Amino acid sequence: MPTGSSLAPVENRRQLEKLHHNMVMEPWLCGAIEGVHPVMGAVLHAYQQAREDLAHWTAGLSDEQIWARPCGLAPVGFQLRHIAGSVDRLTTYLQGGQLTAAQMDILHHEMDAGPGREELLGQVDAALRESEAVTRALDPATLAEPRAVGRKQLPTTVAGLLVHLAEHTQRHVGQAIVTAKLLRTG
Repeated sequence: MPTGSSLAPVENRRQLEKLHHNMVMEPWLCGAIEGVHPVMGAVLHAYQQAREDLAHWTAGLSDEQIWARPCGLAPVGFQLRHIAGSVDRLTTYLQGGQLTAAQMDILHHEMDAGPGREELLGQVDAALRESEAVTRALDPATLAEPRAVGRKQLPTTVAGLLVHLAEHTQRHVGQAIVTAKLLRTG
C-alpha cells in the first residue's frame, strides 16, 4: 500500500503490509505453464487461485455458517456449489456439448442447503480438475472456433468460453470471500 494512503488506518495498513509480506506468490505470477498455451494457462492459474482462496477464506467456518445468509447474501455453500456446477456446465459447452438433465437438476438446486465445507470444496476441486483436463487437451488452433451456449444456442468461441470460465469462477470466489468475511465479523 502506498505510503500516506488514506484508505486504511495506520494499524490496518500495517496488518495488510504484514499479510502481503507473508503471502505466497499468486499462481499467475509463477510463470507460464510449460507446454500450455498462454490463454489456457491463464484459466489454469485462475483455477489454482480459486482453490487457494476458497480454502483460505472458508477455513474455520461451521456447516451452519457455510449455509448462512448474512445481510441476505447468497450463502458460501451456494457459491461453492455454483462454482462447481458452472465450471462443469461451461466445460460441457467448451467441448461443444449441451447440458444433460442431471446438470440442469444440479443448477436448480444450487441454493438448497446441503453438505459442509469439505464436501463442497471437494466438488469444486473435482469440477476444476475435469475442466483443467479438457483445457489442457485443447488445440490452440481451435480458440476461434464457434461454440453455442444454452437452449438459445447463443454464439461464442472456444476462447470466449475459456475467458468466461476463469472470470466467472473468480467472480463467485470473490462473493464467497465477502460472505465469509461477514460471517466472521457477525
